[in-house]
Amino acid sequence: MAPQVRQTARELRRLQTRERILGAAIAEFQASGMAGADIGAIVSAAGVAHGTFFFHFPSKEHVLLELERREESRMATEFARYLDKKHDLASALAKVVELISALERRFGPLLFKELLALHFSPTRPSTDEWSDHPVIVSLVGAIERARGDGEIQPEVDAFYSAAFFLLGIYGVLTTVARGDIRDAMLANLITTARRGLETR
Repeated sequence: MAPQVRQTARELRRLQTRERILGAAIAEFQASGMAGADIGAIVSAAGVAHGTFFFHFPSKEHVLLELERREESRMATEFARYLDKKHDLASALAKVVELISALERRFGPLLFKELLALHFSPTRPSTDEWSDHPVIVSLVGAIERARGDGEIQPEVDAFYSAAFFLLGIYGVLTTVARGDIRDAMLANLITTARRGLETR
């Protein structure tokens, strides 16, 4: 029985170390971007040895992958809670914009762009597909429900509609700096997407 307790304590310490490294890396990425981030500064801030970083994360890109996975899961959980309430397609699209915009504000434009750059990179150190991401899965489900309710055209491809809508959000957030123009463009994106999907 005692060896199992020691193993659990060791696992807890390992997870705590991983969290410290992740937090320090995020702060460094926000300040310098991933390419400019200094591993030495990260391990110093986390209070760990240099090799400990690579034990937990094989590369700086793997830190961003972990961050992306966590944020996708968090946003998908919040979006799923929203979808459990009464809603229409326009409000579901607006909720997705709200979630992604909040992520960009929280991380800052530099780290947000780094996440997107890695997400679309052909050298991304992961084999997952767009269809595996929980926010897309939830948005596809919302579009399919709207189609089933007769709110949108029956021939609509839910996956491609969701993917193009998300690409539109990313495009606005990464290329438009002025808040008033950005807000207007995002509102127009929701209206255009809804009108393109709804029944005539």
